[in-house]
Amino acid sequence: MAFKRKSQATSLASSSRKVRKPHKLTEKILKEAYAQQREVEDEENAEKIPMAAFFKKAVYGLKDGIDDFDEQSQEFQSEIYYQDMASCEKEEDKLLLDAFFHKDGASIAKRLSNAIATSNSVNELEDKDVAATGSASLSVTTTPMSKSSAIDYFERLGKFMSVYTHGKVPKFLNHITRLENWDSLLKLSQPENWSPNAMYKATNMFASSTKAERFYELFLLPRVRQDIRNHKKLHFCLYQSLKKALFKPKGFYCGIIIPLCKSGTCTVTEAKIIGSIMHKFSIPENISSAALVCLAEMEFLDTTSYFMKVVLEKKYALAHLAIDAVAAHFLRVHKETKLMPVIWHQTLLAFVQRYKHELKKEDKKNLTSLLEKQNHKLITPEIVRELGCSRNRGEKEDNSRSTSTINNKPIKEDLFDMPQVPIEED
Repeated sequence: MAFKRKSQATSLASSSRKVRKPHKLTEKILKEAYAQQREVEDEENAEKIPMAAFFKKAVYGLKDGIDDFDEQSQEFQSEIYYQDMASCEKEEDKLLLDAFFHKDGASIAKRLSNAIATSNSVNELEDKDVAATGSASLSVTTTPMSKSSAIDYFERLGKFMSVYTHGKVPKFLNHITRLENWDSLLKLSQPENWSPNAMYKATNMFASSTKAERFYELFLLPRVRQDIRNHKKLHFCLYQSLKKALFKPKGFYCGIIIPLCKSGTCTVTEAKIIGSIMHKFSIPENISSAALVCLAEMEFLDTTSYFMKVVLEKKYALAHLAIDAVAAHFLRVHKETKLMPVIWHQTLLAFVQRYKHELKKEDKKNLTSLLEKQNHKLITPEIVRELGCSRNRGEKEDNSRSTSTINNKPIKEDLFDMPQVPIEED
């Protein structure tokens, strides 16, 4: 028997040496062949030395026993872990647990959405369609899901997201952007209690979808304001979420900046933190121009004026419509009797410095008369000087102001008409 096994292993090993193409005979088969050949050699040597054979047999048996014990312990630990996660034996709880870890997130998302949307009068709903996963061990049961079980799922989802730090998230979040009532579903998981890391993960998912603006306004902005209010600063992951929100500039303005200014409760700290992101990163010109017009049409607030100053300092080539809207924003203060704060004067100075040549002659006169009432001892003289030394809209640059006495031509030296340099004697 040993001779027969030896001949099989030897023939297989010799044939492997002749084969040059590795795709015909895998490395695993070669290892098995060499292992069989070593076993045959050990059996032959064991006949000569019986004590050595007994010792090797005992060692191999102990090694196999240890491997079997490790496999059994791993299986036992996995069973305990799954039993801890599935504490109750109800069919709904098992379905929720399978849905949480199942790969087919689209079907689970659809079922949960239907359970919340149309189960006010009916307690149980049937699945419309369940996508096949291709694996029998990962298949989801088609048990109907009630509204209470769907709410229980989102409560568990909220607890998971509240302690999330890194790693994978439930597959349901990857498909929730395709649902119509996604906002009402997310509210069940209480996003205000999510960890900053979980909020960044969700922002990363919604930034590439058409629901980005709605997500920023309903979930990201309140979470950012809550963190600033509690800690007087912003968490790093939430700051990264705001940076990621700039992937959709229109959603950033319409979902964060404009709702923040319309609320009337924006603090200076919030304006500085969010405005720093606008300072650091580039934003398309046409979207910033439209947002500037919207900010100019709002009532005056310190924070609104600060955001306008941030946009003006980016030095965009604004259209005349945007420039006229900003000029009308400042002239609206003509009837005010109270003195305006410093940020108002700073914003007006930034506007005049960059767009003084695009202002109308009437607007310049009105601004000059306005500055007689709203005066700042350091900023107002600079604004008046900028308005006086600029041309009006549509006028060409006047070259007559340059004096003829100043000679701006470079001086040319004559190499043959050089002055004599006296040389001293030694």
